[in-house]
Amino acid sequence: MIHDATIAPTDPHAGSAATSQPDAFTPPADSSLWRKDFLLGAATASYQIEGAIHEDGRLPSIWDTFSATPGKVVGGQTGEFACDHYHRWESDLDLLTQLNFEAYRLSIAWPRVMDEAGRPNAKGIDFYKRLLGRLKEKGLKTFVTLYHWDLPQHLEDRGGWLNRDTAYRLADYADLTSRKLTGQVDSWATLNEPWCSAYLGYAEGRHAPGRTNGRYATQAMHHLLLGHGLSVQALRANDPRSQKGLVANFGRGTANSEHPADQRAAHLFEVQHNAWVLDPLLKGSYPEDLFELWPGTEPLVLEGDMETISVSMDFLGANYYFRSNVKSDGAHGFTEVPLEGVERTQLGWEVNPDGLRDLLIGFNRTYANLPPVYITENGMASDDAVVGGRVDDSQRIAFLKRHMAAVDEAIKAGVDIRGYFVWSLLDNFEWAYGYAPRFGVVHVDYDTQQRTIKHSGELIAKFLAERRARG
Repeated sequence: MIHDATIAPTDPHAGSAATSQPDAFTPPADSSLWRKDFLLGAATASYQIEGAIHEDGRLPSIWDTFSATPGKVVGGQTGEFACDHYHRWESDLDLLTQLNFEAYRLSIAWPRVMDEAGRPNAKGIDFYKRLLGRLKEKGLKTFVTLYHWDLPQHLEDRGGWLNRDTAYRLADYADLTSRKLTGQVDSWATLNEPWCSAYLGYAEGRHAPGRTNGRYATQAMHHLLLGHGLSVQALRANDPRSQKGLVANFGRGTANSEHPADQRAAHLFEVQHNAWVLDPLLKGSYPEDLFELWPGTEPLVLEGDMETISVSMDFLGANYYFRSNVKSDGAHGFTEVPLEGVERTQLGWEVNPDGLRDLLIGFNRTYANLPPVYITENGMASDDAVVGGRVDDSQRIAFLKRHMAAVDEAIKAGVDIRGYFVWSLLDNFEWAYGYAPRFGVVHVDYDTQQRTIKHSGELIAKFLAERRARG
């Protein structure tokens, strides 16, 4: 999940669009979401829900280290317990069935399945075998992300993503897991949101490992993408029937005015957020404009790297949360200028479904080889509470409906979009924000681990039941 804003109170306009007809969730009759071949699912990530960080041979990760460092996470909170999914996974998977979801996107905890020498950890692998086996028994499609930010700490101690060797260790990890889990995974994603790993982790320092150097960010990104290409090769060799791809977060940037400098600033915003990842994957090169923003930060690229990175993919996962309004910083970059009077979420993120549609249509025009797309994360944070045994999350209901409508508009404009995953199934550990923001369609009481399906989840289940009944 992208985290690129500071936590803020909900905007006073936040409820304006959300409170009208909260039960009117079902899409119109001509929506693509009614298609039987359009997949609807929910998503989670290992560090955010599993807990059990010291059990069954799991090694420390960079997020264990980062969240235990004073001042790095709101309230000093960590993922040590999270949603206790490691022990409650069976009942959590029952929620997927209860909500009528057709697919589940999860991630494997790299530190849980391998030791420092790269040997398999049988107990960790068995956990995912049992989990994926149960999903298959339930008839759900399985979308598995290999790297959702929980790098083993011992690799960080050797340089992390600044060390080219880490790309090869990712490929080893992909090789091991795909050999052990062959036939249980419908779709493999090598990376989740490399922009966050590289930029927030190495340039801004707001994510693990907490480094702050622009040159580090571009080199880390190169090694992440190199690891992706190497991993796709291993996945294809071991599990040829599955899909292979990558999940990226995308940001919509709009200009504060029609002035050419502000228009250029919006362009550079999208270069940094989008083209930095998509150009090497789909064009085999980095965008030159990126180094206008960050002069002198070109990564070390060895012969053959770009060919490895631009290996063909079966799908692209797209994560989207908000739009950013920017203006020129008067030099070679941009600065954000938040709009007034717009709907915002608990985190202060603007609700802008048109941004999702516009990005998807733009990518389809820009990249002739754009693979089929899944919306692998879309959702919003709110300060949800259980009142009388129920959770009224009317803003989320409106948010999801409007973003699903934006996806439908993109499909009708010619974009090949195959599915949509709600972020998230459960409230969870939201990285540097801790546990205050709640993104789930299921509420989690972290003291008791009680799960309560929110009203949004009830309406999703109702729609999916109706879609299933139509055949």
